[in-house]
Order: sequence, then C-alpha cells, then structure tokens
Amino acid sequence: MNRLFGTSSKPTAPKPTLTTAISSLDARLSSIDVKLASLTAELSGYQSKLAKMRDGPGKTALKQKALKVLRQRKQYEAQRDQIQSQVWNMEQAQTMQDNLKNTMVTIDALKQTNKQLRKEYGKVDIDKIERLQDEMADLLDVGNEIQESLARSYEVPEDVDEDELDAELEALGQEVELEREMYGGMEGGAVPSFMQDEVPEFVDEEPKVGGKVKEVAG
Repeated sequence: MNRLFGTSSKPTAPKPTLTTAISSLDARLSSIDVKLASLTAELSGYQSKLAKMRDGPGKTALKQKALKVLRQRKQYEAQRDQIQSQVWNMEQAQTMQDNLKNTMVTIDALKQTNKQLRKEYGKVDIDKIERLQDEMADLLDVGNEIQESLARSYEVPEDVDEDELDAELEALGQEVELEREMYGGMEGGAVPSFMQDEVPEFVDEEPKVGGKVKEVAG
C-alpha cells in the first residue's frame, strides 16, 4: 500500500528536547563568540591605522570599512544576547521539568510506602495488643505479691514496738546481773544448796556410780 500511494517508510526523527535545544544554542553561542573576537581584532587594526593617517580620501575609505565591521559586530552582539536569553529561558524550563519529575518520583514513593504501611498495619490487632498488655500487668502484680510473700518475716511481727523491745532487753540484763549477785560467792561451777541432793541419814554410804546402794543391816 505504501508503494501504491507513494508514502515514505522512513523512520520519524526523535522529537527535540530541552537538552538538545540548549546544546544547539550553546554551540551557536560559541560560534558567535569566535566571530566577535575576529571582528574585534579587525576593528582594532583599523583604529590603529586611522589614528596614524591624515585626513583624506584614504582615511575616509578606511573609516567606512571600520564602520562596516563595527555594524557587523553590533549585529552579532545582538544575536548573542538574544540566544543567551533563549538559553536562560530553556534552562529555567528544564529546571522546572526536572523538579516536576523529582516531585512525581517522590509522590510515587510515598504512595508505595503508604500502601505497604497499610498492608503491614492491617496485620496488627490492637485488641490483642491491649490484652497482652493487661496480661503482662497482671503477671507483674502476681510476681510482686510472690516476692512480698517470700520476704515476709516469720518470727518478728512487722508491727513490734521498738520501745517494748528495748524494755525487754533491759529486763533480761537485770536478770543476768541478779543471778551473778546471788551466785557470786560460790566456787566456779558450784551448784546452789537448794539444788543439791541430800543423802538420808539412814544410808551408810553415798551411792556409787554404777554400783548398788548397801542395805542397812537389821
């Protein structure tokens, strides 16, 4: 069909972008700068010659050439300023485009993060967490009760009055001192008289250890 209607099957050229356009204009600016440098050097030569020449037809002709070069330089300078403005505008547009791309990437990342967070948080049961916290609190209370029970004293009540303990300790000291006064005159280790066993008069001899008591003869 393409052959019948004469249509071309050449591939279409890629659409220009801001980057390629800026590069093309930068190349144009470089070319203009080279041309301006050449014109400036040529104009300086004319100025040097004119400064040394006397007025006359020769100087006038050389002056016309210098004016022509000056007009060309003015045109190139205007072109350069125009192209620089275009480059500046395109660079600003490119900056905006880059910022927009970065913004879209950030938005996509936030969407994905939000989706993932919703998925993960959807697995969390708040009621289970609350029950777990309550169970942990109950277990801590039970543990504290066990520790308090194990630390309880079995001999001395917790509500014993310190003054009563001091009075009881002082009374014990007085009893010890009284016993020392009562038995102070006895030999070391002696037994008080009321605690000694008396031997009856009808017994001829005292009982021997391991022996029998002799019977009194008729």
